[in-house]
Amino acid sequence: MTTRDAPPPDLDAFAAAAAPLLELRLDPAWVAPVIANLRVLAAAADLVGGFPLPDEAEAAPVFEA
Repeated sequence: MTTRDAPPPDLDAFAAAAAPLLELRLDPAWVAPVIANLRVLAAAADLVGGFPLPDEAEAAPVFEA
C-alpha cells in the first residue's frame, strides 16, 4: 500500500490526542480552525510526498534559497 492508497487520517482524533501530549489547551472555539489547518498541511504533504524523484537523486547537504 502506498501513501496515496492509504485512508485519509482522522484529523479530529489526531488533534484531540496531540493537544494534551503537547501540553496545549485547545479552546473549543479553535478546534475547527486547527483541524482545517491540519487538512491543508496534509494536502501539502501529499503533494510533496507524491512528487516523483529518480532513484539516483541525492539529498542536498545544504539548502540555499
